[in-house]
Amino acid sequence: MISKPLRRSLTNAALVACTFCSTAFAGTLVINTDASDPAPKDAFEALVKGFEKANPDVKVKVNTFDHEGYKTSIRNFLTAEAPDLATWYAGNRMAPFVNANLFEDVSDVWAKEGLNDSLKSAAASMTIKGKKWGLPYTYYQWGIYYRKDVFAKLKIAEPQNWKELLDASAKLKANKITPFAIGTKATWTTAGWFDYLNLRTNGYEFHMDLTAGKVPYTDKRVQDVFDRWDELTKPGYFMANHAAYQWQEALPAFVKGEAAMYLIGNFAVAPMKEAGLTEAQLGFMRFPAITKGLPMAEDAPTDTIHIPAKAKNKVDARRFLAYMAKPEVQSEMNVILGQLPVNKNAKIPSDTYLKAGFSLLSNAYALGQFYDRDAPPEMAKVGMDGFQQYMLKPQDRTAILERLENVRKRVYK
Repeated sequence: MISKPLRRSLTNAALVACTFCSTAFAGTLVINTDASDPAPKDAFEALVKGFEKANPDVKVKVNTFDHEGYKTSIRNFLTAEAPDLATWYAGNRMAPFVNANLFEDVSDVWAKEGLNDSLKSAAASMTIKGKKWGLPYTYYQWGIYYRKDVFAKLKIAEPQNWKELLDASAKLKANKITPFAIGTKATWTTAGWFDYLNLRTNGYEFHMDLTAGKVPYTDKRVQDVFDRWDELTKPGYFMANHAAYQWQEALPAFVKGEAAMYLIGNFAVAPMKEAGLTEAQLGFMRFPAITKGLPMAEDAPTDTIHIPAKAKNKVDARRFLAYMAKPEVQSEMNVILGQLPVNKNAKIPSDTYLKAGFSLLSNAYALGQFYDRDAPPEMAKVGMDGFQQYMLKPQDRTAILERLENVRKRVYK
């Protein structure tokens, strides 16, 4: 009987000898990741353990970076000592690496594993020039969390379209309840509003063109977005003094029923529950339709994994992607992460809000990655600062959009 070490050695030798695998350092798979927080780290450890059990001829080595260090290191290691796999993000965040020929085309994995169907909602955000450049494995939903008990008391039905949302807001305001909680001291919260108003007014393709720098911020279609936003800001449907609050500091008004709705990501549910809200009080709804007939895309920041173009072991890297795409693997990872599997055939989460998010995102037309992921950092910062200024002073919108347009011309050269 051949010992395990010898069997592995012989297997590796055979892989190295084959023509197709000649450039791969078969048997060892190097992964660079920024999964340094406890839950992501635990999820990755479980993933690697499962993969090695299913593929005993492969040994996985994981290099874990802190988040900020990873952001500054990734371009360097992709161009120099590339790992076999690297975690990153979908949409326009991966575009610079695709355009610089630093990520491998993995359309073959998608086709072989049937991922164009099982990962359908995320397919657009993984596609550039008609090809797939990585694998999505976790995301979470954004949407409107609302006080079901407050709605019931005022006989307000869950809004299905823009008019119904405005009518609900007017009724809440008339009853001395602020329609929307928000804290914009950290300006990224404003981006959720811009994203959804644009996705619902102009659609996914336009939104992605705008964040990719292909559309002027002075375009009439962007003005249309702010026309809709005016219908919320000018009547005073947002919390007063919101620029003085972090998003967490806006929660007490929502918990007390002084504000009835909150457009936010699912990460806010845990502190809402910890503050005392029950499922009988807390509802979740999709952001309502604005332009009739427009396909409904959602914001769902998506974590991804990619094969660097200069990877040494692309054969085993593809095996890892195929394993990571499996519904049962994504289910296990996301139980640990407290987020959602991208594979629509994964086990439906038991948590009420994750269950709602799973249905929402699995059936979405396409997924935005959130403004500060879809736009380059400089554009995102100026954009979100501008959105906050607009929410405080809607009358400044022309000057704000002109400033954003000047930055767009400079950033996207």
